[in-house]
Amino acid sequence: MTTASIRRDRQVSPVFLGLVAIMAVTGWAVWAQYSASTGFAIFLFVVSGWIVSLCLHEYAHARTALHGGDITVGAKGYLTLNPLKYTHAALSILLPVIFVILGGIGLPGGAVFIERGRIQGRLKHSLISAAGPLVNLVFALALMLPFTFGLLDGAPLAFHAALAFLALLQVTAAILNLVPVPGLDGYGVIEPWLSYGIRRQLEPFAPFGLIAVFGLLWVPSVNVQFFDAIHAIMRAFHVDDYYSSLGYSWFRFWDGSPFGS
Repeated sequence: MTTASIRRDRQVSPVFLGLVAIMAVTGWAVWAQYSASTGFAIFLFVVSGWIVSLCLHEYAHARTALHGGDITVGAKGYLTLNPLKYTHAALSILLPVIFVILGGIGLPGGAVFIERGRIQGRLKHSLISAAGPLVNLVFALALMLPFTFGLLDGAPLAFHAALAFLALLQVTAAILNLVPVPGLDGYGVIEPWLSYGIRRQLEPFAPFGLIAVFGLLWVPSVNVQFFDAIHAIMRAFHVDDYYSSLGYSWFRFWDGSPFGS
């Protein structure tokens, strides 16, 4: 592969840059209360920010795989941050956005295909799986630390709400992805350390793990306990439940909530 080809394989996609631009412009609109509909501006800000985080999540998997020995990830376009290059664009982008709309839950879908046979060593395999949730964790910290250090004092309420809701999505994504269920990254972390027989028995369940976890969160008692834990984590960073709940209400501007305009 030529140097020029390598550069193209790793050049940041205009699609990703466009998403970042949308996030920046709508974030400014929320801050300046420029939009006639605050809810719609928050919706665009959160969705674009969520997709940006999905791209970074999958990039982390691919980049770690590259350093682990899978040199094919570049040719597949995984290092360009272009969501349209993912193996299942609908599963990777559309489904997670639907999860957010339906339940305010951040749960990335499966995306990049790593040629695991090129990677030697169980630790490398575990690190590749862990890389994605770690990005969500860093993203969450970046969104919550302004609350922690009082950097948002004087900021509009709508901006507090939008930032808090996007932070909640990142926290839920990091935690849920680390659940050791086949199909999720948490299982990918421990899978290399399991016996061959156990891996063979669990392999058929991988396509259903994501849906099973989302379905379980619809059980009222599980949902309450889960979000209690999420809010407890966020409160430790001085992100009040009120802000994230308000952000979700504004996000669902089509519900006719008084906060939707």
